[in-house]
Amino acid sequence: MVKIEAGRGLRDSGKRDAPPLSKALLPEELDGPEADLQERARFLFTALRAGSHHAFLKLHHDNPAGRSAREFNTRASVYQWSPETQGIIFSSISYGIILTLIPSGYLAGIFGAKQMLGAGLLISSLLTLFTPLAADVGVILVIVVRTVQGMAQGMAWTGQFTIWAKWAPPLERSKLTSIAGSGAAFGSFFILCVGGLISQALGWPFIFYIFGSIGCVCCLLWFTVIYDDPTHHPCISAREKEHIVSSLAQQPSSPRRSVPIKAMVRCLPLWAIFTGFFSHFWLCTIILTYLPTYISTVLHVNIRESGVLSSLPFIAASSCTILGGQLADFLLSRKLLSLIAVRKLFSSLGLLLPSLCAVALPFVASSYTMTIALLILIPGTSNLCDSGFIINTLDIAPRYASFLMGISRGFGLIAGIVSSTATGFLISQDSESGWKNVFFLSAAVNIGAAHLTVV
Repeated sequence: MVKIEAGRGLRDSGKRDAPPLSKALLPEELDGPEADLQERARFLFTALRAGSHHAFLKLHHDNPAGRSAREFNTRASVYQWSPETQGIIFSSISYGIILTLIPSGYLAGIFGAKQMLGAGLLISSLLTLFTPLAADVGVILVIVVRTVQGMAQGMAWTGQFTIWAKWAPPLERSKLTSIAGSGAAFGSFFILCVGGLISQALGWPFIFYIFGSIGCVCCLLWFTVIYDDPTHHPCISAREKEHIVSSLAQQPSSPRRSVPIKAMVRCLPLWAIFTGFFSHFWLCTIILTYLPTYISTVLHVNIRESGVLSSLPFIAASSCTILGGQLADFLLSRKLLSLIAVRKLFSSLGLLLPSLCAVALPFVASSYTMTIALLILIPGTSNLCDSGFIINTLDIAPRYASFLMGISRGFGLIAGIVSSTATGFLISQDSESGWKNVFFLSAAVNIGAAHLTVV
């Protein structure tokens, strides 16, 4: 890969006197807790987002017709929003994320990623608590709240890569970032699994109340335990600090160092990363947003079963994320493949395998078992990208990781906005042919990106 920082992109210390700090999530190993807490933070961010999707599906589809008053005991309002309106609501959080991705990536390098991520989690959690009231006021306020919530999540998302640029040794980055990244998939699994139970027992607003409250409490843990870099951590041992700092070849630098925009624009590997993010988020956004809808309308299961079934793909995604990171670092540490080969391998697998599953879905719609199997495989195989192009900015430009991840996520969020809106439009015209077009289009986007990313 072309290095924006000449000679610094992939430097390692050579000898590894200290044991790998990421071997396990042990209390005495500092980047273990870093990965663990980032996993919980991403769990909460995704739970807040997926929870709102599940709750909005619940408040829209919970029609009391044909049900007794006792059965319909949610004590909450029901709204008749069209698929187009739902698509706008679902994508509005992406608009907010786009607005803050690039500036937050730059500011994280100045003020510290700890503050950016913590503030983003706190603001997003508070707005989650406010969402049921916004829904009572009107759909416009819901869109505004979710847009601001997206801005808060954009602040947090880019900040995590500034932390990893200062904490994760090059040969352990795939493992550590995959542990943190698995929290996003597990957040989706958890909220989809319990969301139906919460909404049925207490009412859909309690999905927002419960997870918003948990997010606020976790902010206290975040600000207490996390530090921006190992040099400022009060509990890290001298050996651990030396291992991390030497492996990263850190050098003092001014936060006002200019960003080499021209070099970035001419860097073809960066454009391959941007393309990969666009295609990856295209399909992942559809799965995250519309999976409960697809299961309930195509497989004709009730909303409670839909939530449980919708959660299964994300536990597979969480597992594949961690296993992919372990395998990638194994290939690198044993020198079985070069860094470029590993990144290309996992990028191509993460784009092509879910594309094949998406193409096959419309042809097995009559088979309950095959449909569920393919829906489980799509997120699982797609998350292999976490050890491919998603982490690649840490390899080629660690100093500007947050800035570049902000731009990369921007491309991904644009894809998410377009795919959510397009999916809502396509399935509103004709459900059967609409879903077929949705999956075929997603596969085409992924296959095209795989070609550009690997070549």
